[in-house]
Amino acid sequence: MAANVPVPVSPDTILRLIKSHGNVVVPTANGEPVTVIDALLAQAADLQGVRIHQVFGIRPRDFSTIDARQLRYVSYFLSAALRDPFARGEIDLVPTDLSAMPALMQALPDVVLVAACSPPDEYGYVSLGCGANYAATLLGQVPTFLEANPNMPHTPGHHRVHLSSITGWCEADYPLITVDQATITDTDRKIAEHVADRIVDGSTLQVGVGAVPDAIAASLTDHRDLGIHTELFSDGLRMLVESGAATGARKRSGRNLAVTTDALGSQALLDFLDGTQAVEFWAVNETNDFTTIASEPNFVAINATMQIDLLGQCASESLGTHYVSGSGGQSDFMNAARYSTGGQSFMVTHATANTADGPVSRIVAELSPGAVVTTRKNSIDKVATEYGVAELQGASIADRARALIAIAHPDHRDALFADARRLGYLH
Repeated sequence: MAANVPVPVSPDTILRLIKSHGNVVVPTANGEPVTVIDALLAQAADLQGVRIHQVFGIRPRDFSTIDARQLRYVSYFLSAALRDPFARGEIDLVPTDLSAMPALMQALPDVVLVAACSPPDEYGYVSLGCGANYAATLLGQVPTFLEANPNMPHTPGHHRVHLSSITGWCEADYPLITVDQATITDTDRKIAEHVADRIVDGSTLQVGVGAVPDAIAASLTDHRDLGIHTELFSDGLRMLVESGAATGARKRSGRNLAVTTDALGSQALLDFLDGTQAVEFWAVNETNDFTTIASEPNFVAINATMQIDLLGQCASESLGTHYVSGSGGQSDFMNAARYSTGGQSFMVTHATANTADGPVSRIVAELSPGAVVTTRKNSIDKVATEYGVAELQGASIADRARALIAIAHPDHRDALFADARRLGYLH
């Protein structure tokens, strides 16, 4: 290893870098340095007015005993591990588009970046592994403390740094969290077929994570020269690269590469990423940049929602007033894809959701009271369920209502027609 690499120190060294009323920024998901955060939480009683900022923390932690006057956790996107703490008032949630995160973090006073990274290579360089996001914009520009983990893949991109350029680092060895691929159902496959039929060779894709996105990816393996420019690289996209369908040969930005800002998935995905030259990690203000997305011909954005009304408003982050996730980059991609030459965006959803009271329609006359609109009616393009695709861009309110009712579950269509007449959408 290069001679100018500083020696590793103890994780609790981080405490010397944090000022009263300072801010600690932590990367997404597996980018969280577990031993460093453990040390910080263990000393919470000695802190004053410190805030920890993170998008999508996936490791369960006990915030119930922490005095908010000493230390407070601030989330920008809820995961399953954070929903209950938020509901109990133990953490805060800030609504924002993912593209705005770097600017928000850079505006915080007295920022310290703490992040997990890959082990240093022979020259002393590390990468942030599974994510760049907002951490890449702060890396080495503010006091930076890294935790090198041999299980973190070394990946190329805009999230690499030499250890001599940071404030300090430590070593740790623990497994990363993996997410098995979702089981794909016949319903998922039907939705995927509707979407895949409308994607041409050479298109550039942004695809979310989950059963329907994985099914869509599986339906595209016979396509040629697809590009990937996304915010979350998943197993479905990995398979597109491995199959040879996604070469990036026709992309304008990051040509011949798959570009992402984060990755989360199975152990097979981690193994694929380690040392790969096929995927690059860029800061989120680059991946989610409106101009970059819109400049790609035939850009296709594919995202999921939980509820959509007859105007095309999508509630993708809350069930009524109950928050379950966050805005993420859905609006970033849905808005920009419309301005791509030949571009299109798809909102995908099962026609119904199972509840304790039986199946309910995800296509509704009006969103549930208090539901958060993630994608506006003016941004919506195409909506896909297992019953087909509703094309809403440029459609009148009456035509939108008819198109959405046509792809609702047959058991709910009569009621939706009645509601549309009651609301004055249809006469």
